[in-house]
Amino acid sequence: MKFARFTADSIIYTGVIEDEIINEIRGDIFGDWTYTGNSFSVNEVAYLAPIKPNQIIGIGANYVSNKEEIPASLPEIPVFFFKPTSSVIGPEDAIVIPKGITEVKFESELAIVIGKEARNIAEAKVLDYIFGYTVTNDVTAPQYFHKDGHWTIGKSFDTFTPLGPVIETKLDPYQVQVKARLNGEEKQNSGTELMIISITRMISYLSAIMTLKPGDVILTGSPVGAELISVGDIIECEINEIGKLRNTLVTMGEG
Repeated sequence: MKFARFTADSIIYTGVIEDEIINEIRGDIFGDWTYTGNSFSVNEVAYLAPIKPNQIIGIGANYVSNKEEIPASLPEIPVFFFKPTSSVIGPEDAIVIPKGITEVKFESELAIVIGKEARNIAEAKVLDYIFGYTVTNDVTAPQYFHKDGHWTIGKSFDTFTPLGPVIETKLDPYQVQVKARLNGEEKQNSGTELMIISITRMISYLSAIMTLKPGDVILTGSPVGAELISVGDIIECEINEIGKLRNTLVTMGEG
């Protein structure tokens, strides 16, 4: 099932996509909701980020080029970071490069949406707590990375977390390819089997540190191939089963 947030005639709606139609729903997507009876063609709406996250947590350096490079011993403490919810934008929205920066980095990723409260959950139970999946671009300004390895500031600027176009609830996260195209040229295309820390391991680990809540979004890492990009570039992040997340880069004051 594909959940979307979108605008039509300047009104914000939530709906479920079936073929080329979006059927409006009302209620809590993580609990009780119903169809309103209203429907829209996918061609007459503008997609928003499919969720307003409760919080955003990312994992760093989580992909290798091939399975032989996956380390025998996994990190005792994985590298996680937070991104502010104010950094979220949707499909076709502009990524704004802050003043004083000429380039930023794209990072196409599979994003997980938590569906119910999770605390101290075992790896074997993790998938029961996932509501669905979407695509994200974990945009980064490397020059703002702290010399001691702190990443948060470089990932926190407004517009630095595009999400979308939908949340797909029926997805096998171990059977997808995470892709990115820069100005039409493929730069990333890796299966999730090339993650160092698996989805179940990372969420189980996080749930032992903090209580995860419905609406939390977990960014699962970016495949090899991410590059620096600049004003005018068009970056398309895609997972076939979810859709394409397309954004253009502009400078502060444009867009």
